[in-house]
Amino acid sequence: MGRMGIPERDAAKIVREIAAIEGLAITGLASHLPVADEDDSFTRDQLTRFHQIVGQLRACGLTQPAVHIENSAGIIAYPTQAGDMVRTGLMLYGSAPFQKFQARLRAVMTWKARITLVRDVPPGHGISYGRTFITQAPMRIATVGVGYADGYQRHLSNRGAEVLVCGRRCAVLGRVTMDQILVDISALPEAREGDEVVLMGRQGSEEIFAAELARKAGTIPWEIFTGIGRRVDRVCVDAPAAMQRASDSGVAMRCEGPYLR
Repeated sequence: MGRMGIPERDAAKIVREIAAIEGLAITGLASHLPVADEDDSFTRDQLTRFHQIVGQLRACGLTQPAVHIENSAGIIAYPTQAGDMVRTGLMLYGSAPFQKFQARLRAVMTWKARITLVRDVPPGHGISYGRTFITQAPMRIATVGVGYADGYQRHLSNRGAEVLVCGRRCAVLGRVTMDQILVDISALPEAREGDEVVLMGRQGSEEIFAAELARKAGTIPWEIFTGIGRRVDRVCVDAPAAMQRASDSGVAMRCEGPYLR
């Protein structure tokens, strides 16, 4: 990675020197996989070289340290070379580093906002800053109370981004603004102000994953997760209890602004 740590060529020598320092005990040997989700050949070679160094150190008497190198992509793709521990990151969110494995994980985060305004717009009407979207026909448009100040990236502007309203995918129109986005709800006459909008997560039978938002924004899921702003309320939910409340009342929780659960 080149960020920190000991260069490979010096690793065995320096670790032995550290081990010789009185009062210190080496409890772990670790490296990191920079391209486990991109370059199989490089990663397999890196894992081989890492475990060779570990073997050299163990042969010199360093037998106790826990060995760990694998991130989420490594756990999935190279499970037999994991060592003693793994460092699960992206998978803790239920987001798969490889799309083909997504069906085996369940997303643990839902990002929601609410419709703040609904109105009918005539043909030829510009939508949002820059008039980058012009209505070609009468449309019913919802204003949703979330924007790039909340972490809903401006890079999603005019990139085919969608949200879920009444269990259906609805297109985000024009540019994402600081506090609001505009959504096409022409096919949803039942949608009203105050209705819940899912930006990321499941609603009905539809689901929007962080990887989808990342792909359309030209980034990675980690930036989507870590970019959600502080003014977005965090609501921790005990899943069985929340499902029971939803079953009893039809509403698991209510929050006026954008929020995570």
